[in-house]
Amino acid sequence: MEELQILLLPLLRGLGVTLQITAAAALLALPLALLAGLGRLSARPWVRWPATIYVQVFRGTSALVQLFWFYFVLPLFGLELPAMAVGIAVLAANTGAYGAEVVRGAIAAVPPGQREAARALNMPPALAMRRIVLPQALAAMLPPATNLLIELLKNTALVSLITITDLTFSGQLVRSDTLRTTPVFLAVLVLYFIAAQAISAVMRLLEKRVAVR
Repeated sequence: MEELQILLLPLLRGLGVTLQITAAAALLALPLALLAGLGRLSARPWVRWPATIYVQVFRGTSALVQLFWFYFVLPLFGLELPAMAVGIAVLAANTGAYGAEVVRGAIAAVPPGQREAARALNMPPALAMRRIVLPQALAAMLPPATNLLIELLKNTALVSLITITDLTFSGQLVRSDTLRTTPVFLAVLVLYFIAAQAISAVMRLLEKRVAVR
């Protein structure tokens, strides 16, 4: 029992940090994905191009290099941020860039007749987007959004490389202290799996509620 506590307690504390980073990054990624996705559909170049550049930069470069850039390079220019803030911000920006494409694709998949019907009712474009297009697109967004959230959870392992004691880093510390490689990393795998299944279950419930509505 004591040996089990020695193995599990640090891992559970690390899991708590991992879940905090996942939740905070997801909350930040949501508005980024919506804004960038809508921006990429805009007819105004001054809106479309910044959104496109953001998406292409964060999708086209390594999340690990982004973390290193924000944590190790920005201080050279006088901007030093806490490791937790860097981890959350970079993972949110990275996930938001992928989420923007989900938003753009889901909105583009809404039949054009829906927008035409809104115009026939003299509905302003912004109101039509909010009340007609987005509710229909939301049902198409949720399945890929589930995948993105699980990817976000797994990508939190990268923050262990910028001194954050998340689940992965906690596993490395416990393994160094106990020299029990197999049980420690098996426990880490199981905890990640449980967290991913919890995310999937919550998103499935959300999908059902949206489908009913």
